[in-house]
Amino acid sequence: MGRQTRVCAGAVAAVLLIGLSGCGGPKGQADGKTPHGPASGAAPSASSTPPAGDAKPLPGDVLPGMVGAAVARAQLAALKTGKPGTMAGYSRDKFTHWAEQGDKCDTREVVLQRDGKDVTRDAECRAVSGSWKSLYDGVTVNEASKLDIDHMVPLAEAWRSGAAGWDSAKRKAFANDLTRPQLLAVSAASNRSKGDQSPDLWQPADKSSWCQYGRAWTTVKSHYGLTVTDAERAMLTTMIDTCAA
Repeated sequence: MGRQTRVCAGAVAAVLLIGLSGCGGPKGQADGKTPHGPASGAAPSASSTPPAGDAKPLPGDVLPGMVGAAVARAQLAALKTGKPGTMAGYSRDKFTHWAEQGDKCDTREVVLQRDGKDVTRDAECRAVSGSWKSLYDGVTVNEASKLDIDHMVPLAEAWRSGAAGWDSAKRKAFANDLTRPQLLAVSAASNRSKGDQSPDLWQPADKSSWCQYGRAWTTVKSHYGLTVTDAERAMLTTMIDTCAA
């Protein structure tokens, strides 16, 4: 028993020496792994990034650059609240679109090709046949002329929430963004019903699209540093809450 006591005492002393010397490294990193949570003693912030695995799109997502619900909630929490700005000085022409994308194709034609099924083009890159499922109303469209390319966050809405202060290059990038979930082919009727309204004023008729719509809108506003109103934030929360757990 005496030998066991001496061994235990020696082990405790060794542990105390290691702890005092700081040789073990930061908490959570002794095994070489980076901790997912905030540093010890630090309060989590609204902009803290959730685990990377949640950044993956959910099943059924059709838009590029989508993130999971937890990431979208973190993005939404970090967005600044602001009152809508005025439309003074606004013009769609200040958001250059559609930009040339090479091979005689512009942004519209690229989105039609991306979002459609069995799409064929003519020598001028115009979609001449194909099938498209409109996210907002669930309608299947078989003629490209009956489709609009919608800006998830409308140009005018962006103007009111911060884009009025951008330069022309940033507005062009916003209006032609093929990387984030900002552009999609939808039925002309649903796009024109939406107009330039924010989610608190207009929601897709097909509620099965709300999860994707809320995450897409939030991701675009987060990337471009645009503001949201209290009512907009509330409806985006409702939409993201429709995502399956």
